[in-house]
Amino acid sequence: MAPANMGGIPALKDLYNDLKRRMDQSVTDFQANLASTRTGRASVHMLDQIKVDYYGTHTPVNQMAQVSTPEPQTILISPWDPTTIKEIEKAIQASDLGFNPISDGKVIRVPVPPMTEERRRDVVKHLNKVLEEHRTAVRNVRRDGNEALKKLAKEKKISEDEEKRALEEVQKMTDDEIRKMEEMSKRKEAEVMQV
Repeated sequence: MAPANMGGIPALKDLYNDLKRRMDQSVTDFQANLASTRTGRASVHMLDQIKVDYYGTHTPVNQMAQVSTPEPQTILISPWDPTTIKEIEKAIQASDLGFNPISDGKVIRVPVPPMTEERRRDVVKHLNKVLEEHRTAVRNVRRDGNEALKKLAKEKKISEDEEKRALEEVQKMTDDEIRKMEEMSKRKEAEVMQV
């Protein structure tokens, strides 16, 4: 249902843009989840999902401190406000990442232990669960688009042929977005399973 195909029908162009934006948002969210997934090496994105209670607001660690990886097995956190060190440590320990942060009062070092075979399998299982959630989100966008198209056809704003072509385009767009996420997931899975 590319805008070029639907030419002079503004309702379809707007619908296409909305569906594309929503599907792209699901893919972007999936990418963010992949980036924060733990592999055998330290990455600043591993802490992206961790939120710290900062004066009553759940704030991401990377907005409270400079996060870096000086070594392949260490994440270094330098808080801008040294009084938050304890809260950051607690949030990291409470996460399901299995990290044990060490603080010297100024910075926090987070050693990233090598992953066991069992932990790797758990991470892959988690990846598959996240992938399925995002596939479902894309399919929900497709369902909304199909319902909107059927409504437009019922109200005689588009012809049956236009509806049919548009439904095919929505399905193609859905398949493309899901394929993108599956390819990203396969690459990440290979990275996780690599010893």
